[in-house]
Amino acid sequence: MAFQKAVKGTVLVGGGALATVFGLSQFAHYRRKQVNLAYVQAAECLTEPVNREPPSREAQLLTLQNTSEFDILVIGGGATGSGCALDAVTRGLKTALVERDDFSSGTSSRSTKLIHGGVRYLQKAIMKLDVEQYRMVKEALHERANLLEIAPHLSAPLPIMLPIYKWWQLPYYWVGIKLYDLVAGSNCLKSSYVLSKSRALEHFPMLQKDKLVGAIVYYDGQHNDARMNLAIALTAARYGAATANYTEVVSLLKKTDPETGKQLVSGARCKDVLTGQEFDVRAKCVINATGPFTDAVRKMDDNTAPAICQPSAGVHIVMPGYYSPENMGLLDPATSDGRVIFFLPWEKMTIAGTTDSPTDITSHPIPSEEDINFILNEVRNYLSCDVEVRRGDVLAAWSGIRPLVTDPKSADTQSISRNHVVDVSESGLITIAGGKWTTYRSMAEDAVDAAVKVHNLKAGPSRTVGLFLQGGKDWSPTLYIRLVQDYGLESEVAQHLATTYGDKAFEVAKMASVTGKRWPIVGVRLVSEFPYIEAEVKYGIKEYACTAVDMISRRTRLAFLNVQAAEEALPRIVELMGRELNWSDIKKQEELETATKFLYYEMGYKSRSEQLTDRTEISLMPSDIDRYTKRFHMFDEDEKGFITIVDVQRVLENISMQIDENTLHEILSEVDLNKNGQVELNEFLQLMSAIQKGRVSGSRLAILMKTAEENLDRRVPIPVDRSCGGL
Repeated sequence: MAFQKAVKGTVLVGGGALATVFGLSQFAHYRRKQVNLAYVQAAECLTEPVNREPPSREAQLLTLQNTSEFDILVIGGGATGSGCALDAVTRGLKTALVERDDFSSGTSSRSTKLIHGGVRYLQKAIMKLDVEQYRMVKEALHERANLLEIAPHLSAPLPIMLPIYKWWQLPYYWVGIKLYDLVAGSNCLKSSYVLSKSRALEHFPMLQKDKLVGAIVYYDGQHNDARMNLAIALTAARYGAATANYTEVVSLLKKTDPETGKQLVSGARCKDVLTGQEFDVRAKCVINATGPFTDAVRKMDDNTAPAICQPSAGVHIVMPGYYSPENMGLLDPATSDGRVIFFLPWEKMTIAGTTDSPTDITSHPIPSEEDINFILNEVRNYLSCDVEVRRGDVLAAWSGIRPLVTDPKSADTQSISRNHVVDVSESGLITIAGGKWTTYRSMAEDAVDAAVKVHNLKAGPSRTVGLFLQGGKDWSPTLYIRLVQDYGLESEVAQHLATTYGDKAFEVAKMASVTGKRWPIVGVRLVSEFPYIEAEVKYGIKEYACTAVDMISRRTRLAFLNVQAAEEALPRIVELMGRELNWSDIKKQEELETATKFLYYEMGYKSRSEQLTDRTEISLMPSDIDRYTKRFHMFDEDEKGFITIVDVQRVLENISMQIDENTLHEILSEVDLNKNGQVELNEFLQLMSAIQKGRVSGSRLAILMKTAEENLDRRVPIPVDRSCGGL
């Protein structure tokens, strides 16, 4: 289905018979019954990548330093910047990309994980007769179909439920959702449908039942955002782009145009952040794709340039998977302050978010307790009262900064469109700003088109529609079975590798260590409850991971799923990375401290840990205090007033339970508020009070002590006396 692009007015052809195929299953988009002409054209225009594997970071840095002049230098390694590099290099342009942190270290790894057209933007387009917003939705729906096609291992359709609590809302929302399907046209994933109250509760049993009328279900896409971003950057590198993370632009280089006498941007002075070495990268054209930092680069070019971005902070929280069905999301279109909240299953957990509020630009955004509690309160509104929504169930939280394009005078970020703009400065700097994750490819195409036109570069049209990203070409829904059969991996681990690395999963499996068990044969896990294995750390270095933070947050997603699990995995990750990268003991300690600080502030560990402090009030009933004190003294047999690891080990021996000493130290340290190696009675009662209030959940010490008490109570001596006193 053809549609008109908002920026250039170019007609492109959309996806094929998706609607007939996507209904079969979550993975059915892999096999299509017909192929759209645009995909065929893109595939035929390109040869195979020049590199079977992306060159090492060291090789890429040498290329940046030793190339006399590139056609295009892209600043920014997020989704849009990586997309620009891929678009440019596949047109045959000599391309470079530099990123001062890691690929996807900013906004692109902190999204809602949706690939969507934007239901609320369509609503605004209709209500306000806004043609620009309509075009943006139309474009995004085309890009949604393309992204599901080119990265089938990292993305899949997801049904999302819209619960209805008032009868008049049913036709209103039904018309809106059907228009969403209609605008998608042949790119519609699957037709939306209405559910009765009983059917809605079957699909989403946690839903608030009172006054529920029914529900509407529509489809959007979901993906692993950081891994998707990385796949784009790695694909660009394989096609020949010189890409380097941890390479900061210090200043822009300029030269004088001999004809006009104007100063033109001709490259950038760069610095290797890891070594401090500086060097120049010359280029005919520079593209600024730095997201929230767009204006900072524009002011490098011209310090009088007006701001064109207004940053908006969006906070998300992660909760246990039991809060939502495995394959059904939820949309709350009308929260208490008018914001939209999504409640989505992701990586066997549940994501809830997002907030939307003005913010300052920072490289290290921190989720606030206020935003976390706002999301929790909204979740309570539409979940059943049988489900206790506890603050302690927030396993991770993060804040992402959206680089919205806006009038600098506007104060209402909620009403701003995510439309993107391509700006060309007097000196020829190309800036691509605004937009959203789903439209990264279209944004990149517009930016490179502008670069080709303004700088008279010799290049044809974009070739990225239908171009498979790394790992997608030979992936299939059953690929994981081969991993189980050929390498002896656990099924859960094999599925994770297949959906993370696609057809590159075999390379990770080859690196997997032998477990020493009968089963699984290979694949030692980093933490027991997640399918990440040690081999991924070694492979992550081949994917340009340079720090422990890269590994826990973007090569794996541990930090985004469970901050405590990420913290527990850190020492082993640092050890493995140190071995591969020849880190000194001092460097290992620095990495450990930096990663711990990252978890503490940026991933919500600080907010989580502050739910239990030495200032926590004990608000328990007298009967509860007696019960918990009795439980405490079962461990504190000597009545010292505190328990140590020795006391816990003694009780565990009595009930024939074994836990290794390191784990016991971790369990006690969670409750040891004054960090003296002992858990006092007061600390234990504070813990139990916080658990009752819902501020803390999943305390391993509380569960362990309760289990021990129950086991000891069951061990009642068997009476041997009989009637008549006989033996």
